[in-house]
Amino acid sequence: MKADLIAVIPNLRAFAVSLCGNPDRADDLVQETLVKAWSNLGSFVEGTNLPAWLFTILRNIYYSEYRKRRREVADSDGAIAAKLATAPAQNGHMDLLDFRAALQQLPTDQREALILIGASGLSYEEAAQICGCAVGTMKSRVNRARNRLSELLSIHSSSELGQQEDWSSVESALLSQRYSQAGSD
Repeated sequence: MKADLIAVIPNLRAFAVSLCGNPDRADDLVQETLVKAWSNLGSFVEGTNLPAWLFTILRNIYYSEYRKRRREVADSDGAIAAKLATAPAQNGHMDLLDFRAALQQLPTDQREALILIGASGLSYEEAAQICGCAVGTMKSRVNRARNRLSELLSIHSSSELGQQEDWSSVESALLSQRYSQAGSD
């Protein structure tokens, strides 16, 4: 069980970053998820989908904290400091920043669906189970998210994606999956 939990951590982290947009906060979410899962291991049913169970825990923690934070006053110092940061000169890093910004502009349900399917490698059925919706709804969310992400990034063909090494694994998985599916339609 311990090895199975450890194997899911990279996917949990990618999902957490997609939800909150902050790598440090994502690490905290993953840690809270693992602690909660470990302390409630008795409620996990052997033979069921462990990653789906963990993704559900992470998602519930995020939304519980989100509801609590809505009542808090925003930290203006943090927002100003983020704007003063100097952007790196590397194209790949800049593409990653553009991608993250575009991903954060997607509605939460679409962003969540895209990360579960494209980046975490879950099936539509597993992702639908995690999100508590129908498989068709999940497919629709992913399709709308891919289309909107392409619009936000001004990408009109797969040739505009650049070299594979220019993209992180998450970006590559999401965008190349969109264009490979578009070619088969």
